[in-house]
Amino acid sequence: MEKLKKFLAYYKPYKKVLFADLLFAALASMTVLAYPLLVNQITKNAISDEGIDIALVFKMVGIFLFLMVVEYVSNFYTDYFGHAMGAKIESDMRKNLFQHVQKLSFSYHDNARTGQLMSRITTDLFDVSELAHHGPEDTVISLVRILGSFIILLSINWVLASATFLILPFMFIFAYRYSIKMKHALKKNKERIADINAQIEDSLSGIRVVQSFANEDIEVDKFRSSNHRFLESRKKGYLVEALFYNGLTGFISLINISVVIAGAILISYNQLLLTELITFLLYINTLIDPVKRLVNFTQNLQNGVAGFERFMEIIAIESDITDAKDATELSNVKGSVEFVNVSFQYASDSNYVFKNITITARPGEYVALVGPSGVGKTTLCSLIPRFYETSEGTIKIDGTDIKNIRLKSLRDNIGIVQQDVYLFSGTIKENILYGNPGATDEEMINAAINANAHEFIMGLPDGYNAYIGQRGVKLSGGQKQRISIARLFLKNPPILILDEATSALDNESERVVQESFEKLAKNRTAFVIAHRLSTIKSAERIIVLSEDGIAEEGTHTKLIENNGIYAKFYKMQFDQL
Repeated sequence: MEKLKKFLAYYKPYKKVLFADLLFAALASMTVLAYPLLVNQITKNAISDEGIDIALVFKMVGIFLFLMVVEYVSNFYTDYFGHAMGAKIESDMRKNLFQHVQKLSFSYHDNARTGQLMSRITTDLFDVSELAHHGPEDTVISLVRILGSFIILLSINWVLASATFLILPFMFIFAYRYSIKMKHALKKNKERIADINAQIEDSLSGIRVVQSFANEDIEVDKFRSSNHRFLESRKKGYLVEALFYNGLTGFISLINISVVIAGAILISYNQLLLTELITFLLYINTLIDPVKRLVNFTQNLQNGVAGFERFMEIIAIESDITDAKDATELSNVKGSVEFVNVSFQYASDSNYVFKNITITARPGEYVALVGPSGVGKTTLCSLIPRFYETSEGTIKIDGTDIKNIRLKSLRDNIGIVQQDVYLFSGTIKENILYGNPGATDEEMINAAINANAHEFIMGLPDGYNAYIGQRGVKLSGGQKQRISIARLFLKNPPILILDEATSALDNESERVVQESFEKLAKNRTAFVIAHRLSTIKSAERIIVLSEDGIAEEGTHTKLIENNGIYAKFYKMQFDQL
């Protein structure tokens, strides 16, 4: 009932359309019920041994034509406006699901598969759209036709009607039991096709790695396995479907046979006229049509229910990082960042990534974080914009606990440049404007100039309107980094995080990117995670992290003089050079 209430809530903005849709569906059903009565009038009253009553025939034809117009208008409304309503509901659900997924934390996305989510956002919701349209409509059509047929059949001959309707309860029980089996089969199909989508997304996203290792056969084998599981699932679904539909066809045939046999017996005892049997058989077809519609509706219902259940599974997931009730906006940010006894562990892991970290970055200070892989440098910085939540301790910006700051306001004031820069499919202009969609072209160009990106952009055939491909594949690593820095110049945040942004670049690209980043970091609080220690010599403070927490802290010169862990790392890199 809870799921039903949530599903029905999506009809609220379209109540008028839904009401009209059901009204026209009922109207179309009543016109269909009237046709056999008109045929009965013609065969019973217009045709006799004395000839044909032309006036009555023309009258009946006129009524026929009027009913045809009513049926056409009614069916047109349900076909077009009803389907449009279903599509709007699907669109609303897709928007809600996408917005919800966007708000879920990194902890969720670390474990989620993109292909699975894509399947739920697209294929599953299409089935829900069909249910949203056909569900109420088919129910009304079936009820009107079945009830109307039942009343008319009783008025023709109650004995014959009873013989017919005695079979229907068994038919509906059969349909209900197999519809449940179909629901499970259809839900399994959706899970399997989602697995295939995830496999395709994973393989195509890593196509360069696949081809560089010449491992196309491995990917084909992985796809063949998931594709085979889907095939087996489909076959089981088709088995249930075949038993379901053929069983119902058998019941329909049984109804027709029982009517013919019972009718023949009644005619032989002069308890039924041949014209009445003809009318009765016409109404049997009128009765069977909504029964068939209910059968088809059963598949739409189970498809839609399975899709809606998978939709609700995601909607029901609550983000572990949300705004506090009394959360405030950040204003006039100076840029002081404090870590007070901060510890962190992943939810599924009992081991701490780090414990009791205490750091204070003054406004405008350039702080570098170094240390071996796995000590939590990136994770530590990811706690500042609350991509993850601290397990223990507090992080403050300008003295305010970040948990008491609205997420959007917090993240609006933090800029991040990552090692693996993500650029969206589109133009350079669109990617730079992502930092501030309302910026002018002049502001965008100034941001690119400050990021040392303007010169190479103008060297491209279409300049700022150059299409850069999926994830920016048409650009070099250094070019992508400079665009990401231009994006941050446009955003203009008071706090920066640079996560090993130059570690994968050649020396020339590193020099250019480093120069542009130093421009960006000027008068801002900056946290720099460094792999190449040569890039952080000018840092006001270098913090060396180890598995036991903060091992060393100081300037480059001081740490070299101390001849500790930092000096060891630096000498190793110097010797390699």
